[in-house]
Amino acid sequence: MIYILGGRIITMEGVIWEKGYLCIDNGKIKELGPMENGAPFPLLQEENVQIINALGCVVMPGLIEAHCHMGITEEKKGMEGDDCNETVNPITPYLRGIDAINPMDAAFGDAVRAGITSAMIGPGSANVVGGSFAFVKTFGRSIDELSVKSPAAMKVAFGENPKVNYGQQDKSPATRMAIAAMLREELFKAVAYKEKVQKGIEPWERDFRYECWLPVLRREIPLKAHVHRADDILTAIRIAKEFDFCMTLDHCSEGHLISAEVKESGFPAIVGPDLASRSKIEVQNMAFKTVGVLNEAGVMTAITTDHPVSLIQSLPICAALAVKAGLKEEEALKSITIYPARICGVDERVGSLKAGKDADIVIFTGNPLDSFTKTLCTIIDGKIVYHDKSFALPPQRKRV
Repeated sequence: MIYILGGRIITMEGVIWEKGYLCIDNGKIKELGPMENGAPFPLLQEENVQIINALGCVVMPGLIEAHCHMGITEEKKGMEGDDCNETVNPITPYLRGIDAINPMDAAFGDAVRAGITSAMIGPGSANVVGGSFAFVKTFGRSIDELSVKSPAAMKVAFGENPKVNYGQQDKSPATRMAIAAMLREELFKAVAYKEKVQKGIEPWERDFRYECWLPVLRREIPLKAHVHRADDILTAIRIAKEFDFCMTLDHCSEGHLISAEVKESGFPAIVGPDLASRSKIEVQNMAFKTVGVLNEAGVMTAITTDHPVSLIQSLPICAALAVKAGLKEEEALKSITIYPARICGVDERVGSLKAGKDADIVIFTGNPLDSFTKTLCTIIDGKIVYHDKSFALPPQRKRV
C-alpha cells in the first residue's frame, strides 16, 4: 500500500485539493481527498505501507499519448527497427499493431520519465487501411502485459501518404478519389460479411480479413482516420456517416479552418504533431492554435506528438504551446489526460484520479506545462517505475 501525502492533487474530475492525500492498494486508487486537519487516518498504525511526502508538489493522473508509433518505429535502429508501414498492399485491416510494438524501445523510458503512463500505438498511414491500434501502458517487458485494449481502433488514412506511396509504384490509389473509393469498397464488403455472420455461417466460411472489421461495425472501436487537409477531414466524416461508424480525426491539421463542421460531425480530434516541421503540402496550415479553436467550438480534443515525428517526451510541451496559442490551461491538461482516455475508450481505467481507477499517477515539481517542471515520480498500476534522484522515497514500513 502507498500513501501520497500533502501534494496539490489535480484529479481531472473537476476537483483540485491544494493539500490532499491519495491511497494506492493492489494497483488501484483506493481513496483520495483533502488533508484539512492533517492525515485523516492513523498512519503510524499502518503496516506494509510506503508513505510518499508530496508537499509542495503537483500530483496528477499519468499523461496519455493518444496517437503514436512508439516501439513500432524504434529509435536508433534504422530499417531494422521500422515496422510502421506494410507498403505493398493498400488494404491491410488484418495487421495488428500489438504484434510489432517493442516495449524495450528507448522511447518507452523517455515516456515514463516524462510522466506519460499510457499510449495508443499502431501502424502508420501509408495504406488506406493500415490495421489496428493497441492502447498500452508504458512500462514493462511484455507487450501482452502492458496491453489495456487491443484492438482499440482501426487505422485508415486519407491524403498524401497513401497517394504518394502507391502512386509512385504506379498502383492505385494515386488520387484522393481512389483512396475514398477503395475504403468504401472495403467497408461495403465488410458490412455484407457482418450481415452474413448475423444470419449464421459455418466455421469454415469465416473470412479472416473481414472478421477484423466486426469490432468497428459493432461500434466497439472507432476508425482512426489520418487526416490533415480540410477536404480530407470532410471526406472522412462523409464516409463515416455513410456507414454509421465511430471515428477519431487524427492530426486534423486544418481543423481550425472548418471547426463548425468538425463540431457538427460529433467526432473527436487528436491534434498534432504541431511541434514537427511542415514537411508536406497537406500540413502547410499546421499550427498550435488548432487545438484551442476546436476546443472553443466544442470539439473534444487531445494532443499528440505522433512519436517519432516529434519526441514522445515533448507531449506536455506541445500542450503548453497550445496554451500560448489560445487554449485554456485547464483544457490543455485535460487534452493530455482525461480527453485522450475518453477518445481512446479507456476512461473507466485511466485519465483521472478516482477511486477504483488504475493507479497511474505522476508527481511533478510544479505545473507540467512549465518547461522547467521535473517529473519526480511515475507510478503505473500502483508500482513506482521511476523516481528522480533528488526525490527520496522512504522504505516500505513492515511488521517487525
